[in-house]
Amino acid sequence: MKSTWYVSFEVPKALKRPGRRIPRATETFQSESQAKEFARGKYAAGLKINAGTIIPHTPKRAIAWTDVHRWLEHMPEQDDPASKTSETEPSKN
Repeated sequence: MKSTWYVSFEVPKALKRPGRRIPRATETFQSESQAKEFARGKYAAGLKINAGTIIPHTPKRAIAWTDVHRWLEHMPEQDDPASKTSETEPSKN
């Protein structure tokens, strides 16, 4: 399966090479949930991160470092049990 999400994060200052202002690294993932799991660890470590979908994956998503906290809190509908209805549950018309 191809990677569809990326998480880019600043390299901790202790690992920074001389001459590079703000070094960054990027990891790719097959799903948004995997990307979020990885991003949570970097965010908890206090690193600035951004994330998004890899071109040509659609819909295009780009999460700026200023919005990462909202993205990490949001549960996609397919992962949200409250948004699912049981197949045996009668529809309410």
